[in-house]
Amino acid sequence: MNDVILWVEKYRPSKISDTILTDDLKKTFQTFVDEGYIPNLLLSGGPGVGKTTVAKAMLDEIGATYMMINGSEESGIDVLRNKIKNFASTVSMDGKRKFVILDEADYLNPQSTQPALRGFMEEFHKNCGFILTCNFKNRIIEPLHSRCSVVEFKIPTSDKPKLAGQFFKRVTDILTTEGIQFEPKAVAGVVEKHFPDWRRVLNELQRYSASGAIDSGILVNVSETNMNDLVSFLKDKDFKSIRKWVANNMDNDPTQVYRKIYDTLYEQIEPSTVPHLVLSVADYQYKSAFVADQEINMLAFMIEVMTQVQFK
Repeated sequence: MNDVILWVEKYRPSKISDTILTDDLKKTFQTFVDEGYIPNLLLSGGPGVGKTTVAKAMLDEIGATYMMINGSEESGIDVLRNKIKNFASTVSMDGKRKFVILDEADYLNPQSTQPALRGFMEEFHKNCGFILTCNFKNRIIEPLHSRCSVVEFKIPTSDKPKLAGQFFKRVTDILTTEGIQFEPKAVAGVVEKHFPDWRRVLNELQRYSASGAIDSGILVNVSETNMNDLVSFLKDKDFKSIRKWVANNMDNDPTQVYRKIYDTLYEQIEPSTVPHLVLSVADYQYKSAFVADQEINMLAFMIEVMTQVQFK
């Protein structure tokens, strides 16, 4: 049985000109490529927005030799002492600068691995550059910030419709190439639901395409009816129904679920308890980026709302 090729890899852009980014970001990265020199970079932004794709595309375009390390899988000091040091200390065959891409660098130990990385960046700066990617730049120590050009993958509100439209065109072209029948409305719904997590969109569409077609029946949205049910359960302190609601909605992006809950409850609770709701949403939304079990984290949030927030 042949291994399934992930679309995120099969259709990953190999040139900066093919990436879907804001004009400012694309211009910045294209300048690095055109000049043939890429400084140490810290690329910061949410999951799936294209940080790793940009790093690989730039290095491929200038023909650089590079090594990829995932910080969430190899976060210890031994990674630097062995893999990185052995790679960074040698000159490439063509004499060009080599590069290390440290993906998810915010998982590297800030007490040992990150400080050691600072030393390697200085020691091997003549023949090796470093590109760090992270979701949370505040988890990267300041000495690494100062040794890198920090680029944040931010999308201004005014640019969102344009980029969403570009990605919609990209994914429909992919679906056509793959021979998948689709309803444009359904595909647009997936893009809107997970925007701007391009990786999540592609992964979801590939999963849905297993049946050979993508139609409106695939979307599992947090509908208004669904939210009204949740409000009723919270008011009645119906823990059993709340637990079932959480279990049935874990296919959705947790960040979007928390936002939807906030938007829905804001008008249905006593004004005096709105601050507590805001703090709870912010706390559990942040925790969702690190917890091992999203369902338990979401359920803990629901219990706090159920017990601490007063409904009208």
